Amino acid sequence: MRRFIRENSLSLAMFGLFFISLIGQTITGHKDYNDELKQYKQPEIGYIEYLGSGHFIEAVFENWESEFLQMGMYVLLTAFLKQKGAADSKKIEGKEPVDAEPEESTHDKKVPLPVRRGGVVKKVYENSLSIALFLLFFMSFALHAVGGAKEYSREQVLHGEKPVSVIEYLGTSRFWFESFQNWQSEFLSIGALVVLSIFLRQKGSPESKPVDAPHEQTGED
Repeated sequence: MRRFIRENSLSLAMFGLFFISLIGQTITGHKDYNDELKQYKQPEIGYIEYLGSGHFIEAVFENWESEFLQMGMYVLLTAFLKQKGAADSKKIEGKEPVDAEPEESTHDKKVPLPVRRGGVVKKVYENSLSIALFLLFFMSFALHAVGGAKEYSREQVLHGEKPVSVIEYLGTSRFWFESFQNWQSEFLSIGALVVLSIFLRQKGSPESKPVDAPHEQTGED
């Protein structure tokens, strides 16, 4: 168990923080939702029922959407674009190990199976990280739209208006406002990290260059 924790401490810590934050969101979101219902003299709903509400689904997935878009774009763009002095950038000149064409080996069991298979399977695997992130983005985008349409329709009915379909909700300014307000903040944070890593350091973090590295050093140059 100790070995497992030591070898997976980073992912365990991040997912632990995720679940703590998500639980906090459900508790406070449930209270906020019921406070709103009271204002309209509507009956309160239970915690489990709240988890299936448009209010909760929309709030969760509009944030997941922007996170997976940010990560997918960053993984993809760092394959082609460079930033002199940035910790995560490839060197300005020359090739790096990540650019090498993987050799098809059917004997080395440590090589991932798709690489050993070769052909189309290997080609898909070469881009599997960005593909997975963009699939998660599209899933979150769709659930944001579903949850948003449900919540928007509820508000419409409270005001004596007609509910809307998911397709109709996709055409509203509210949906795109929610998306763009999250997208811009995610791209800003990544851009800030790229630029700040040129001049600032964090000892012990692989996201930073060594403390004594010159500012112009790019990546692991």
